[in-house]
Parts: sequence; structure tokens; C-alpha cells
Amino acid sequence: HDADTPIEETLRALDDLVHQGKVRYIGCSNFDGWQVCEAIWTSRSLHLESFVSVQPHYSMLEREVERELIPFCNAYNIGVLPYFPLASGFLTGKYRRGEPPPQGTRLAGNARAAQALTDANFDILEGLENFAAERGHSVLELAFAWLLANPTVSSVIAGATKTEQLDANAKAADWHLTEDDMAEVDRILGNGA
Repeated sequence: HDADTPIEETLRALDDLVHQGKVRYIGCSNFDGWQVCEAIWTSRSLHLESFVSVQPHYSMLEREVERELIPFCNAYNIGVLPYFPLASGFLTGKYRRGEPPPQGTRLAGNARAAQALTDANFDILEGLENFAAERGHSVLELAFAWLLANPTVSSVIAGATKTEQLDANAKAADWHLTEDDMAEVDRILGNGA
């Protein structure tokens, strides 16, 4: 996203790339709901290729996009590809209350650590870990399954540095949460009765 370049100019360049066969589809990253709306309106008005996906920061602990972006994408059939689905690794369970982040982890020596490693987040994490364990799963699997339970989410962008992490990420897609599961997770996250 480049705030200094008019969206029409960006969309015309992307439209050219699609028509030249260099890319098949286009999407955006880190756009607010109004920006995606402006881009879709501009594409439709000028008969240009349109975004088919958005890539926002979205996880069980970062849900701001649910206010406007997700409903817009749902209404206009735009796929959502969340990044940081594990909240910078917090939702893997490798961080423990009262302990410094393990060396070599994403939050070790990171400014985001103070925002993530709070008592409130550890309370949520412990609730999620219990919920997942009662069902024979890990909190990592729950974090992915929860995102994938949203029909607007097309896929999840997940990093991995080891083969075991790839396997764990892929296994998470096999867990399909029920409506009751989702309601219970909402209660744990503090968004339900």
C-alpha cells in the first residue's frame, strides 16, 4: 500500500500485468475497509481488474478487521488471507507467563513482546489451551481452525522454519469447529455471553 500513489494508477498498472499474462489475480495488503471499497469501486467504474483478496493482520488476538474489512469482503466475495495468525508465535504456547521469551523466538527482544505478553493475553491463552487439549488438539491448531472457520478466510499465511511446523500447520486445517465450539471460543476471547 502506497499512500502517495492514487489507487487508479496502481490498479491500471496491475490491470496491465493481468492482461499481459504476468499475473493471474491481484490483491492488496494492509488496506482499511474504506480503501478496499475505493479500489473495488474504481476497478468497476473503469472496467479494470479488481482485487480478489486482501491480506490483513488477523488472529484470535488481533480482530480489528472484523469491524469493517471482513464484512465488506464477505459482501463483495473477496478472499481474506490473514497474516500473523499465531500472534507472532504467542498462540503456539511456547511463551509462558512470568518467563522471558525463549531465545530465537519471534518475540525475544522484540518491541511487540510487551504488547503480547500481558496477563490478559496469558489468561486467554490458558483458556484456549484448555479448550484445545480437551478436544485432543493444540492451541496452534485451534488458532488456524478458528480463522478457517470464517467462510471469508480463503487460506492462512503461516511461516515455518522446520518441516514439523509445516506438518503442524497443515494438520490444523483438518479440525472443523462446530457452532458450539465457536461460541465457547468467543467466550474465552471475551466476545460472548
